[in-house]
Parts: sequence; C-alpha cells; structure tokens
Amino acid sequence: MDGRTRRTIREEGFGERVEPSASVVSLMNIELEKESSMTAQDPFAGFKAVQKEAWSLFTPMEVFTTPAAAKLVGFAGVVAGQRLVDVACGTGVVAITAARRGAKVRGLDLSPVLIERAREHAQLVNLDIDFADGDAESLPYGDNEFDVVLSQFGHMFAPSPDLAIGEMLRVLKPGGTIAFSTWPPHLYVGRMFALIGRHLPPPEGVASPVLWGDPKTVAERLAGKAQDLSFEMDMMTPSALSPQHFRRTMETTIGPLIKLVAQYQDEPDKLRSFRAEFEALISEYFDAGNNVMRQQYLMTRARKV
Repeated sequence: MDGRTRRTIREEGFGERVEPSASVVSLMNIELEKESSMTAQDPFAGFKAVQKEAWSLFTPMEVFTTPAAAKLVGFAGVVAGQRLVDVACGTGVVAITAARRGAKVRGLDLSPVLIERAREHAQLVNLDIDFADGDAESLPYGDNEFDVVLSQFGHMFAPSPDLAIGEMLRVLKPGGTIAFSTWPPHLYVGRMFALIGRHLPPPEGVASPVLWGDPKTVAERLAGKAQDLSFEMDMMTPSALSPQHFRRTMETTIGPLIKLVAQYQDEPDKLRSFRAEFEALISEYFDAGNNVMRQQYLMTRARKV
C-alpha cells in the first residue's frame, strides 16, 4: 500500500476526520508484509508486476506474430501426439498452431489479459488447450513432463535467464526438443530495446533480453544441457504506412515502450528527442516500396541431453 493509505480519512458527508480502524491498519500491515516477503523470495517481483501490466496491451501485435508462430512450430518439428508447452505464450498463437497439428498443448504467460485472449482463440476452434497464468522462471509443471518446449519472443524477457532456461529444460524430457524465437541484438528490435534501455534502464541485475538472439550466448547457456544445437534466421514483415505510423503502433503495444512514453509525459522535450531517435532507427528497416518493416529474428532448436 502507498503512503496515502496511512493518512487520516474524511468520511463522506461529515466534517470530522477519523483514523483508520485497528482492523484496517492490521490488513495494511499484512499486505505490506506480503509485499516484503514476495520481494525477498523474488528480487524482481516488482519488475515482473510492471511487465505484467505493460504487456497486457500486446494483443494487436498477434497479427504479425501469427505467421512467425507457424515458422517456429515447423522448425521445431512438432507432430501429433506430442506433449508440448508454450512458455510465455502471449495470445496463444504458437500453442494453437501446435494444437492444430495434433499436439497435446499447454500454455503459460505472466499476463492474465493475454491468457484470456489465448483461451478465446482456442475456444473459437474447439481446441482443448490448458492456458494458465504463470512465470517462466517458476513453471507449474512436473519434471520431464513434455516432449517439446517452445517460446516465441517470450522467455527472453524473463529477468533471470538461467532460471528461465533451467525451468524450460527441467520440464522437458531427455531427448525432447526445445525451440524458441528471439530478437538479435544487432538488428531492428534488438537495437530498439537498447535504445529504450538508455532512456529507461532496467533494474540492476536484469539481463538484456536480446542476448537470447546471440547464437554464442545461446550456446553458452545451453552448454552441457542440450545438444544438436541449430539456428535459422527468418523475417517478420509488419505493415506500416511510415516510420511515424509504426512508431505510434509500437508505443501502444510494446510493454517497455508504453512505460517509457508514460514516464516522459511531463517532459515533452525528452519525449520528442526519444521519438526522433526511434523514428530514425525505424527508418533504417522500413521498406517504403512495400509498406512493411523488415524485422529479422533468430530461431534456435536443440535436444535435451
């Protein structure tokens, strides 16, 4: 609870001021103790709470991530009958694509809003997929439960990469396939997150998400845990009328950008400067002849040892 909850309260219709009752104060103290306990258990609990809220507006981008979902499912070699989990599943485009192939699918995401959207998608085509709210760093599944573990532009945003990959491999059967799509640091999306980070630095200890798009880093993180590592580049081509139009779209759907724009609402000069930098970056990848952005991404596949 914030400091305002401890101020005296003016009851509606009365002139006198009263202090919160003992029971209210007790509830406040319990809530504060719970928040303190959560922070002690997970040092990034506050950061994840902000992520959960900001990424809830991501839904419109599923128009662009749906074709990429089919690419990832094909790259992973998903077949009927496999038990599969989609980690940080967002609106469920990977999970549903895999379920259409006959896989037995579960999906998990930090955002309840996106999970609800995923359930709506599944119900529309009568697919039985178990979608749940959850954290990629603490998966609610048993050891060696799945034949395939996938993540599309999802697990990369977990603040502790060792925890996230550890959990993904824990729930994967030996010999099972892990595959994920990520953004390389030297291309458009990776550079966008670097730009955001200069204006809105993450909490100390939070790893850069775009390191998951560097094959060398991926190989190091999977060393001794997975084999037959392979990579493949592909491209997403979101439609855009101009760099300015695309900047506006991103500012209303991408979690960290939403937070940054909100931070600069009372500092118009800083917001104007950021937008000028951002539009210049977008311009490098905007294909004006075809009204699309060219966003290359990396797909990784390996087998658990």
